[in-house]
Amino acid sequence: MLPWIQLDRATIPGDGGELRLKQRGSEFSIMLGSTELMNSRLSGSEEALATLCCERISGRKGASILIGGLGMGFTLRAALGGLPDDARVTVAELVPAVVDWARGPMSDLHKGTLDDPRVGIEIGDVGALIRSRKNAYDAILLDVDNGPDGLTRASNDGLYNHSGLRAAQSALRANGVLAVWSSAPDSAFTRRLRGVGFATDEVNVRANGERGGARHVLWMATKR
Repeated sequence: MLPWIQLDRATIPGDGGELRLKQRGSEFSIMLGSTELMNSRLSGSEEALATLCCERISGRKGASILIGGLGMGFTLRAALGGLPDDARVTVAELVPAVVDWARGPMSDLHKGTLDDPRVGIEIGDVGALIRSRKNAYDAILLDVDNGPDGLTRASNDGLYNHSGLRAAQSALRANGVLAVWSSAPDSAFTRRLRGVGFATDEVNVRANGERGGARHVLWMATKR
């Protein structure tokens, strides 16, 4: 078996630790310490996050979408595949190196999505971007950290607590959708979504789609 080769490392702002990009043949992995955050062989649940969300906002003209976290680009690529030419997708990525990796060693994986005219990149905290916008987005997709029970930054909790959910609700247009990815169920998060007024569906998906893999959870929360 081919050995893993470390290609690069990057510090997460706010004392979030260090990301490491590794490669083994055509396979890529992004690690935080000994924890694998992403693997290029496992894309099913990230793609489902975008696909299910785009289905819920289909037919809207000039739809504006915010994706929190670029990662390996699976969510972005699936979103572009489900959106019309007049849509606008903003990707907020906290770690600049992740964008560099997308344009560099993982460019074949991203398949030119960052050069799509519908796409804009914002380097910074997606939470700050959400809090600065009112009635701006038809959908907000959060593929940040490990979900509501985060690993990398304590400040990510601010995306998923009551205050963060109210900010997302304010940033969404009427009937807008907040779509959230998580590596595991979180009944308390479901209650918080409903408590701030979202109509919420919880969807169980597999990490590798129809081919199986670990079970992940998606929330599709619609602004009433």
